Amino acid sequence: MKIIVYCQHVLGVGHFFRTLEIVKALNAHDIVLVTGGAALPCPVPAHVRQVNLPGLMMDDHFNGLYSVDPARTVEAVKHERQQILEQLFFDERPDFFLVELYPFGRKAFRFELDPVLSLIRQDKGIQCRVVCSIRDILVEKNDVTAYETRVVNTLNQYFDGVLIHSDPKLIRLDSSFSRMAEVRIPIVYTGFVTPLPDPSAVAGVRKALGITSGQSLVVVSAGGGTVGAPLLKAALLAHRHLVNRDRVKMMVLTGPYMDEEAVDAIHSLAGEGVRVEPFWADFITLLAAADLSISMAGYNTCMNLVAAGVTALVWPFDQNREQRTRAGMLADFADMTMLEQAHLEPKVLAGMIQERLVAGKNKIVQPLDLGGAQAVGKWIEQKERP
Repeated sequence: MKIIVYCQHVLGVGHFFRTLEIVKALNAHDIVLVTGGAALPCPVPAHVRQVNLPGLMMDDHFNGLYSVDPARTVEAVKHERQQILEQLFFDERPDFFLVELYPFGRKAFRFELDPVLSLIRQDKGIQCRVVCSIRDILVEKNDVTAYETRVVNTLNQYFDGVLIHSDPKLIRLDSSFSRMAEVRIPIVYTGFVTPLPDPSAVAGVRKALGITSGQSLVVVSAGGGTVGAPLLKAALLAHRHLVNRDRVKMMVLTGPYMDEEAVDAIHSLAGEGVRVEPFWADFITLLAAADLSISMAGYNTCMNLVAAGVTALVWPFDQNREQRTRAGMLADFADMTMLEQAHLEPKVLAGMIQERLVAGKNKIVQPLDLGGAQAVGKWIEQKERP
């Protein structure tokens, strides 16, 4: 079966890596992965053909699109992207079209998605089922009524199903989208999507990083890095105030999109016992090897923390309520403490780090369904059968 998967990341990397985990699970099929953000240092699996549309991204205030190539205008890039995407469907003739987030989000990309969806529904030489792939919580909108009306109408007109990557015993999409009852197509909760750590590799990771007996490993990360510099700087300053800091090694991951000035500042703050890297390929196993994680609270990071079973301090992104809502709901399912702005004061954060390292891991008694990627594959294969 041939499946075209569309994923557009505009600020961070979470949407891309969640989608990548899904396409890994679709390894029995011919996958064409369409991406359209800034390039990432991450290879795709052998069964996946990646089509990179000319890049478009958004600034950290979501004020509008900009071209990754500064020599090109946004309008020129849009025109080329629309042509490439439409021609791709005529060339590939897929059985399924899996669309990440749209129409719940990515309204700015309907210029290229709606024409393809219309071609499919009008049966103009492209016959395939269309499925929306969506995370657990939506970002709040200014005009909720108009937004939800548009989403419901688009789903009912163009889509054949909605796959929600959440465990409903923790988070239901209804909590951030009030009109799910008006959606007339199948709605399926798949469980959360996350890679799982390799337990046999944990000791090797600690050894490779030089973590000896009696030492602790603290991993500090900021996803794609676009908005996480203040957290990383706070953690580095806190490291200086730790009691017995020679026993606490810190791995700091800036992310691929952090601006050069911020990266330079972080390197300048990194003292003895601190290692700074832009990216770590097997991030989930690194977390499993850690004694403490300090991070933001996006979907992917939170699910990685749950899968790794690591004690965590999380600082939610403050542009919307999504990350704070998720972190609050995870209290019974993960050893996670939420950081407020005041906690980023170096001595305060140092105290919290020491407290969590001394306390060790709390036992979590309520497991979550983390099999979302595999569930997507099973659902699609069931729909393929007559």
